[in-house]
Amino acid sequence: MQLHGIHHLTAVSADAGGNHDFYTRVLGMRLVKKTVNQDDTSAYHLFYADGIGSPGTDLTFFDWPVEREQRGTNSIVRTALRVAGEDALEYWAERLEEAGVRRGPVREVDGRRQLDFEDPEGQRLSLLDDGGAGPAHPWSRSPVPEAHQIRGLGPITISVPELGPSDRFLREVMAMRPVRSHAAPDTLAVTVQVYEMGEGGPGAELHVRVEPDLPPAQQGAGGVHHVAFRVRDEEYAAWVERLQRLGIRSSGPVDRFWFRSLYTREPNGILYEIATEGPGFTADESLETLGDRLVLPPFLEPQRAAIERRLKPIG
Repeated sequence: MQLHGIHHLTAVSADAGGNHDFYTRVLGMRLVKKTVNQDDTSAYHLFYADGIGSPGTDLTFFDWPVEREQRGTNSIVRTALRVAGEDALEYWAERLEEAGVRRGPVREVDGRRQLDFEDPEGQRLSLLDDGGAGPAHPWSRSPVPEAHQIRGLGPITISVPELGPSDRFLREVMAMRPVRSHAAPDTLAVTVQVYEMGEGGPGAELHVRVEPDLPPAQQGAGGVHHVAFRVRDEEYAAWVERLQRLGIRSSGPVDRFWFRSLYTREPNGILYEIATEGPGFTADESLETLGDRLVLPPFLEPQRAAIERRLKPIG
């Protein structure tokens, strides 16, 4: 029994219009689903992904009118986005520079080349060279050339004050494997423990920074809400049963219509989601029209008029 990789990552924005502009125009990702937070329908939930909305490529945002995140530990601190090859990183270094995006140099981290940068709200991101391994589904209408487009999510990095409780949870509950450790790229005083899921590789890794001297983060715009891990549709019930059997507190089964979810918190309060690969984003839209209009799951459709009145238009 195992997780198969990252499914999606959900972050927080206080500027839906600016967020849409940055992720589609600057980063060239496709908006594959424009919907609302199912637990707070006053807020957009925007899904950016590859050309077909593949599981493992979704970077999503809740649009909440909140202050900026106060950074610290007990939080998700960096999201990697995979690209193919050194040429792609050189392209992105120039593109981000021209767009006025705050970025660092291209450097080697944990044996891979990567480029760190931040979005306009301070969301911490990296472009990581995955060597072009695995499938890619570029978006034909992206402003980024197909060879250099973002291929999917790479390693997700969390920060915890103590490794022990998180290590036990990742191994014994989430069935991840500790595979190596390395010094953090920004400070040799911080150790990063790397965990793998499924067949491993950059799309199936969780990196854990151990930072006992940091205060706990306060979530806000520019921060991350949760990370979701991918399972096959037929494996979902077994994961629900596994958490119950182990006595782990969870949400229980949740049907998000485009996938099924199961939420739990690791010992330091970081929210994890287990999400199925299907039915997928074409359950209610054609592949050609993904993201073109506001869509709601069937159980929210009767509230459409009221929901639409509360939302601000975006591109």
